Amino acid sequence: MTMDAHLTLEAVFDAYFDCRRTKRNSINQLRFEADLESNLVGLYRDLTAGDYRIGRSIAFVVTHPKIREVWAADFRDRVVHHLIYNAISDRFHRRFIRDSYACIPGRGTHDGLRRVSGFARSVTRNWTRPAFFLKADVANFFNSIDQRLVVGLAERHVEEEWLRTLIRQIALHDPRPGAEMRSPPSLFARVPRHKSLLHAPAGTGLPIGNLTSQFFANLYLNELDQHVKHVLKAQRYGRYVDDMVLFHEDPGVLNGWYVQMNDFLKSRLGLHLHPRKKHLNRADMGIDFTGFIIKPGRTYLRQTSMSGCKRKIRAWEGKGSPVDRETLEKVSQSLNSYLGMLRQVNGYRARKALCCRVESLFLRADGECTKVKVV
Repeated sequence: MTMDAHLTLEAVFDAYFDCRRTKRNSINQLRFEADLESNLVGLYRDLTAGDYRIGRSIAFVVTHPKIREVWAADFRDRVVHHLIYNAISDRFHRRFIRDSYACIPGRGTHDGLRRVSGFARSVTRNWTRPAFFLKADVANFFNSIDQRLVVGLAERHVEEEWLRTLIRQIALHDPRPGAEMRSPPSLFARVPRHKSLLHAPAGTGLPIGNLTSQFFANLYLNELDQHVKHVLKAQRYGRYVDDMVLFHEDPGVLNGWYVQMNDFLKSRLGLHLHPRKKHLNRADMGIDFTGFIIKPGRTYLRQTSMSGCKRKIRAWEGKGSPVDRETLEKVSQSLNSYLGMLRQVNGYRARKALCCRVESLFLRADGECTKVKVV
């Protein structure tokens, strides 16, 4: 059946340019760009004729900060992911709560840090009275998502048939058959079985690594967000992906909310909270959220995040410290990312120490140690 005429060639080109920003100079992107106009027009024709088929995924395992599988779609399919996102994101973002921080423009780890810091100061009256926080996360989140429930949630506010067709196609797709496995079997075997998409039951799980998976995950847990805000009436609540934090003066209230949240997840979304990752404590003891530690009067970057930056420098040194411009550009991009995080907190000393370490790598820092560049 021919798809809705509201899909335009301009939208396909826009999706390509958005996709290219995050995958610049990848092999798949370069291959696609070698015959760009023909490939984009061909993709548009396949989409409008209903002939679009999802290509082969690439699967590999990363070991830091923890071991997990990544399933990367082909670049052509990534363009389609951006096409879907561009078409539907605004209408759903308006329906999400203010304190959902992932995969929403203007809301990320830094926004989550600022908002949760504000909650902590508010509930403690600027750290002058005791109050409590509860941290929780969903067990085995991405691998436990019900694909058909995702489709149902998305279709509540999507009337365009061409979009509904693509959403079903992407959300219900199983990337495992024919996938190119880039990591050795021994490394895949190290991934805990319950965290591996390779072992997920049919009809469950979204591949980590795709834009649509991030968006669908946010859409999925928006159901919990609405329950927490409008049924439990929790005033100070924030969520980043599947990590949640709540504040209250009474720890008993937080324990009650935890039980009700877990019951809601089980009954409505087929999920449950991780029983060993419940953390209830006084707010002034330190709140670990989005990679930062929030304490009275100061905030700092989690030590594991800093160790990740140092590990990348050591890996560069372990390769013989190559000084070609492409390699140094990658090193500087990584360093600037960490310096950007350190700028959000009390991190001048850490920034200075990091910049001093790389001065001999043909990189130079600005006066405030906020950015490095290749010289």
